[in-house]
Amino acid sequence: MKAILPGSAADSDKPVVLGETAEPEPADDEAVIAVEAYSVNRGETFQLDGGLDRRWAGWRPGKDIAGTVTRPAADGSGPVEGARVVAHPPAYGWAERVAVPTHSLAELPDSVDAVTAAALPLAGITALRLLRAAGPVAGRTVLLTGASGGVGHYVTELAAASGALLTAVSATTERGSQLLQLGAAELVTSVAEARGPYDVVLESVGGDSLPAALAELAPGGLLVWFGQASRTPVTLDFFSFFKGPDQARIAHFDYTTSDTTYGQDLTALVRLVAGGRLHPEIGIVRDWAHTADVISDLRGRKIRGNAVLTVG
Repeated sequence: MKAILPGSAADSDKPVVLGETAEPEPADDEAVIAVEAYSVNRGETFQLDGGLDRRWAGWRPGKDIAGTVTRPAADGSGPVEGARVVAHPPAYGWAERVAVPTHSLAELPDSVDAVTAAALPLAGITALRLLRAAGPVAGRTVLLTGASGGVGHYVTELAAASGALLTAVSATTERGSQLLQLGAAELVTSVAEARGPYDVVLESVGGDSLPAALAELAPGGLLVWFGQASRTPVTLDFFSFFKGPDQARIAHFDYTTSDTTYGQDLTALVRLVAGGRLHPEIGIVRDWAHTADVISDLRGRKIRGNAVLTVG
């Protein structure tokens, strides 16, 4: 079958190539899905350029997909043949077909198309689980750094719908205006402009952003650290706690750790989209033959929102 294969990490013009690979060999609890659309995550671009370990030999990208079940799981779990689904496999999804554990997929109603669904998994699941880690946010003040990304989009809309008073940090005016439309109570272009204290800080930038955001935390507040988009290490001064947020807490967040499965969270996200309560942002839709070009545009920050490729 055809699949998108990693190119040369040294050649930025060819991060991936369209080639041939073996058909998936599903385990008993895996369904085979004919992929109709997939989205590109920034973490996958880091892996392709060698910025992150590729984890295992034979790795291929593909964590956010939507399509149709062509071979149900042998153990009887999951949807039947012909069911439309969205899925979050560990890899290999940029292909004509992929095997996915049934606990990592959810069925789609007719009202949610494959392109929209493909924009949901990684960013949507991360946002949902991040807000669970933050605890109840109704009526609480929340500071969100790195709000311009896909996770920030979902966090803003979900938190606002839950009653949070969210301040979004976005250096881009156009992007910031959209975050206000999604329900952000306030927009600032840097943490230095934020007017705390905040009950919760959701921090994803790293570098100087984390200690600056920590200083805006209320006594007894919680900072959830869920990323380092700046690619810059964080330095913290223990003694700064004595002149700042007394008894504050810092929690490291890993989206892969949860009491719920990916499938359960995808089901919740799909229900919100179908009900008009969550709105994935699709920045570009192209045929998968153009995946390398789309990755280059993502690296150059020329695309706002999710980049979705359709498998023809």
